[in-house]
Amino acid sequence: MLKDKAGTIKNELKQELNDINGIKFLAKKLDLDAGGLKDVAFELGSQFKNLFLLLATEQNGKALLSCYISKELVASKDLNAGQVVRELGKHIQGGGGGQPFFATAGGKNPSGISDALEAAKEFVK
Repeated sequence: MLKDKAGTIKNELKQELNDINGIKFLAKKLDLDAGGLKDVAFELGSQFKNLFLLLATEQNGKALLSCYISKELVASKDLNAGQVVRELGKHIQGGGGGQPFFATAGGKNPSGISDALEAAKEFVK
């Protein structure tokens, strides 16, 4: 059911992308499950180059972060989503990893999500 909301949310998020140093950036908490976050990230990733997304959700008292970095940025800016979520996972008392262009982290402290979202900006400055 949450996954059905992903289509609506994708259109809203397109309007919220910020341009930071030529990078389309968004860090936001959404009311989706892990699959929904991934769907939204990859859908937006297919539509925008130079995209850096950090999406977060809280489910069952736990925090989840999903980071998507377009392959262009991975190559040109030496960014790595796995490293990003390992670093930002500290804010939610957890950790994670994945591929250079998509990675996830889980943690037991959902109150740290807002700090993680704010800290994501440091990767694109």
